[in-house]
Amino acid sequence: MGKVLIKYMHETQKQTTVASNISTSGFNPYLFGCTLIAALGGLLFGFDTAVISGTTDALKSVFALSDNLLGFTVASALIGTILGSLGAGRPADVIGRRGTLAILGVLYFVSAVGCAFSWDWWSFLAFRFLGGLAVGGASVVSPTYIAEISPAKYRGRMVAITQFNVVLGILLAYLSNYLIGSLHIGSHEWRWMFGVEAFPAALFFLLIFLTPRSPRWLVGKRREEEARAVLKRCGTDTGSVDDEIREIQHSLDLEHHGVRERFYCRRYLKPIMLAVAMAAFNQLSGINAVLYYTPSIFKMAGAGVESALLQSVIVGFTMLVFTMLAMIIIDHVGRRKLMIVGSIGYIIGLVGAAYAFYAKVEGPLLLASLLVFIAAHGFGQGAVIWVFISEIFPNRVRARGQALGSFTHWTMNAAISWTFPMIAAVAGWTAFGFYALCMVGQLVWVIMVMPETKGISLEKIQEELGIE
Repeated sequence: MGKVLIKYMHETQKQTTVASNISTSGFNPYLFGCTLIAALGGLLFGFDTAVISGTTDALKSVFALSDNLLGFTVASALIGTILGSLGAGRPADVIGRRGTLAILGVLYFVSAVGCAFSWDWWSFLAFRFLGGLAVGGASVVSPTYIAEISPAKYRGRMVAITQFNVVLGILLAYLSNYLIGSLHIGSHEWRWMFGVEAFPAALFFLLIFLTPRSPRWLVGKRREEEARAVLKRCGTDTGSVDDEIREIQHSLDLEHHGVRERFYCRRYLKPIMLAVAMAAFNQLSGINAVLYYTPSIFKMAGAGVESALLQSVIVGFTMLVFTMLAMIIIDHVGRRKLMIVGSIGYIIGLVGAAYAFYAKVEGPLLLASLLVFIAAHGFGQGAVIWVFISEIFPNRVRARGQALGSFTHWTMNAAISWTFPMIAAVAGWTAFGFYALCMVGQLVWVIMVMPETKGISLEKIQEELGIE
């Protein structure tokens, strides 16, 4: 795969004679290739997030962990994720989106190898923390970069490729765990489960240097000629590279604003509130609690070890399919409609899971309910969150806005994931019932508050939100 992509990118870089027509043409293979490479950060994000689900029993046994310490062990990566998301905005503004993604590739690699060879609980926590830094950073920088190189008419689909890769990474983690578990290689199975991530991490690091820098970041650094070359190849919203440059310059307004400008102020209050709400609702669905503990949930329902791992693969595949469907139509039907359908699906799936645990009739009902829940996530929040947050902030503060949304997402993720094992050990239905209630709140928020950003340039969205 790596050699094919490298050859493809080199060949594509030679096609300069038709670059000026890209903005008005159909499919843009250069833009798609750059997006695929940047979105590998999302694949690693998904893999790293879900791989621990197949190792919780082994970790509990090897390190003699209580339910509380197991929850903390799972959340240890999330602590790194919170800090990684909070800190990614500044380097993305200073050294650029591409340079930051390269650093994240190194962190992914070191984390994977370190977890595989960890010698005690503390070393394992340290390497999981490094992986968390990479996941948090990738959740900020990958969608920001893709949004900034993509014309409005393709932006939803291009940024959604990041989420598609997140889900693909989750599925690959489940599948990898299942295959390694089926080999019955003994007490070191869990080490192999973590270690395989080193291969895609190394590939990501090598390929990222074949992508261009963000044209909006380049304009912010007053490197207009370089930005012009990128826009010629990736496409524009206006049909004119010069007009696009002028719009970006106007949105940045460098004479009155800069990267050191205060972010938390009245001017940016509306996108800040939208990003925080979107990210908080994403995790209040309980999605990551389900993803981290999928095999454990099925074992609670009476499934055997291998059966639980296989059902996890089914869950991952379901999310992949519905994320793909959402990615195909997101630029046609818009963000809000996907969120409405997803919210309703969330409620149905979570109520079914809560009833299954309450009435002790788990079996097929629990699997069906979780599949509805996962499908709703893939079709709604999962496909929309990173697209929406990457769109609603002005160019001059987009990296910091994305960092805020990601920080909120991962802080809520840590809280939900840490508490889920303790709540589920007492009464599993209460957790799912609480998540269902939160999704009723999300449905009301989408209908009453959430704006539509479909087909609008990043600079026009800034104007429509009333940001000067």
